[in-house]
Amino acid sequence: MKLNILKVEKKLNIKIKNKSLLLQALTHKSSNKLKNNEKLEFLGDRVIGLVLSKKILDMYPNDDEGILDKKFAKLVNRETCASIAWNIGLKNFIIIGNKKNIVRNDEKILSDACEALIGAIYIDQGFDYVKKFVLNLWQNDLKKSHLTILDAKTELQEYSLKLYKKLPMYRLLSTKGPRHNPTFKVGVCIKGSKEFIGTGNSKQEAEQKGADNLLKNIDR
Repeated sequence: MKLNILKVEKKLNIKIKNKSLLLQALTHKSSNKLKNNEKLEFLGDRVIGLVLSKKILDMYPNDDEGILDKKFAKLVNRETCASIAWNIGLKNFIIIGNKKNIVRNDEKILSDACEALIGAIYIDQGFDYVKKFVLNLWQNDLKKSHLTILDAKTELQEYSLKLYKKLPMYRLLSTKGPRHNPTFKVGVCIKGSKEFIGTGNSKQEAEQKGADNLLKNIDR
């Protein structure tokens, strides 16, 4: 796959002086083991964290650290980064070795490319520019951040650790359907409980639903 840099810039509404940075940011390690997006992803992850942690501090000055941490974790997790990458059409530009079509469930590939892109823009254009870019990409998630509550997996983990000093146990039971639209089935249990089932289009979604089903069936 030959990357059309100008097309990427137009799609993302950005201007990059060093075009090789953009090429590297969108190169998966399966395509080039030496010059790929892993280091830019490492940097981009930190840039996103700085921008968004400062933003939520400004948005929620009265929230305590624990609540801010949960809001932040939701904003920067793999699922959110992958969703942003998908929504801006990054899947059409990622260079991958086996030439497969990237689908919505390829969360790690999408998330890594999103973070690497941020890292490349930071190096090329500086902090003020990349800050505006990040806040624009995350604007819808930031608007919804006030709705962030303790997710089911976290709540179940805290409950299990508090009572039993042990983590919940998750196991993948099955994966069905086509690669572009799979259905995962996951079982979850804690000490003394039966196994509860969750299904979803991603393993994480299935685990969340399984944890939620378990929480609904225990006395707290």
